[in-house]
Amino acid sequence: MFIGIDHGTTAMRFSTGTQEFKISREEARNFSVGDLACLSPLEEIEGIAVCYSMGDGISAITDIRKVENRGVISREGAGKHIGGGTRVYDEIRESGLPAVVIPGLHRASPTDPRFKAYSHQASPEKIGILYEVVHDLGGDVVVCDASSNTVTLLSTGGRVTGAFDACIFAPGTQHGALDVDAIRRIDGGESTANDAFLHAGLDYTVPAEIRVETMAMFAAMECAAMLLINPGAEIALAGSMAPAIAPGVEALLSREVAVYDEWCAARGLARIARDVFSGAAGILGLPVER
Repeated sequence: MFIGIDHGTTAMRFSTGTQEFKISREEARNFSVGDLACLSPLEEIEGIAVCYSMGDGISAITDIRKVENRGVISREGAGKHIGGGTRVYDEIRESGLPAVVIPGLHRASPTDPRFKAYSHQASPEKIGILYEVVHDLGGDVVVCDASSNTVTLLSTGGRVTGAFDACIFAPGTQHGALDVDAIRRIDGGESTANDAFLHAGLDYTVPAEIRVETMAMFAAMECAAMLLINPGAEIALAGSMAPAIAPGVEALLSREVAVYDEWCAARGLARIARDVFSGAAGILGLPVER
């Protein structure tokens, strides 16, 4: 049995590809490795794929016992720090179960160098989403994950080419890029940069009646930007907002999009675990170091 663990913005999701459960990040502070028994007897677990925070301290899929500082440069930065993800990671590491850590996408990643104008492109769970969609739709895909934040990735020929991170382009419901007004509040000492990021989403910036269509517009814009690089790519949406924005994205792009649910990342991570522990040397162009 193989398990993928999605360290999401609001919840931790655990999947074997066919069975799954989730807990809030607050509840995850009490996680025990024994909780995995609801998916599989612990002695039958053959491999786990784990995500943690931005994953910017590693650039390869790496054995958890070889990873320093949980695979991050620093816990400081854009995002909410609760402690549940740390608890889950440490429980898996200390359990003795075979596990690998998935990297995020950043300047040390094997992506198109033009995307490295930005220090960070995507967090690790997005690799799980992309891998699941590539399995279904083929190696040329654009995947937009739209929920609390919005992140869009591109695969070309089955290799991850690049991504727009949450703090760069399209807003999510909670988080988004810092505009001029946010920069002024930060410079004026009214807000930290991280707090401004956590409150730059559409729930805070536009009226409720236009939030869905606004998110659909920005998600479509990110997808259209990726299509400049790979015009023949298929398009998929994932995340909690995917079903709601899909009609708007299809109308704006004049093409069909595939829609995935909130379990896409965890299922894709379980698939990565299966392939890595079956001997894969690389995933989406990311090397495996075990």
